[in-house]
Amino acid sequence: MCKYTQTYTITNDCMDINYRLKPIAILMYFQDCFARYLTSKRIGAFDILKDDLYWMISDINVEILTELPFWSEEIEINLWVSEITKLKIYTDFELKYKNKPFAKGNCCWLLLNGRIKRPNPTDTMADKMPLCPEFAIGEHKKFTLGKITDVVTSVSHQTNLSDIDFNNHVNNKSYVNLAEMTIPNDFRTNHVLKSISIKYCKESYLGDELACTTYRTDVKNAYVNKIEKDGITVCEINTTWKEVASQSSINNFPLKIRSDFAA
Repeated sequence: MCKYTQTYTITNDCMDINYRLKPIAILMYFQDCFARYLTSKRIGAFDILKDDLYWMISDINVEILTELPFWSEEIEINLWVSEITKLKIYTDFELKYKNKPFAKGNCCWLLLNGRIKRPNPTDTMADKMPLCPEFAIGEHKKFTLGKITDVVTSVSHQTNLSDIDFNNHVNNKSYVNLAEMTIPNDFRTNHVLKSISIKYCKESYLGDELACTTYRTDVKNAYVNKIEKDGITVCEINTTWKEVASQSSINNFPLKIRSDFAA
């Protein structure tokens, strides 16, 4: 089969103040699923390190379809390789709760040659990654930023050990965490994330000073985040949000963990 499936239980470090799955956790679970897929093909990060090769995300797009599931619930991720070009490998994915999709997206990966710091041709991997030409959110498009109107706010952050991944680069989730800090709290109280698109432009490392600026765009309830190091953009993020009057409460939800204890 060309699709790879992995099941996860939502843990407390992946939930928000309302006990729901954090949107950033979607990215974390997806990347873990991709790592497991690669490991099943014997081309995981530790398998290709001997050839001085590294997996690197170029960009990722996620659409959130429904309310996100609660803490302790089981979710399923379906992941597949949908397109391979000379230098890029595209994976599409879908997250389900009780067999119903609640989020979907796609991601572009590069194989970085550590010796020359440039993308490596994908032909060495293509025969190990069967294609499933199905697109979760439409055909793969070039990343573009929304049209900026004015600055909302900006913050700075010096990277520390908690930001660093196993490649000794700043983890991509740290960029999202930094961008999330700059979305106004009064806006967040009655809006939920609808979509996020991220472009990773350049690596950053331990001790780097990152500046994150959030901009409004010409689209209602949409923001652009630019994260820079020494005036050079390292990450760009588009988010769109939808207004919600209220969400269902965990107190009125039939959690799986409740039935487990009841048994």
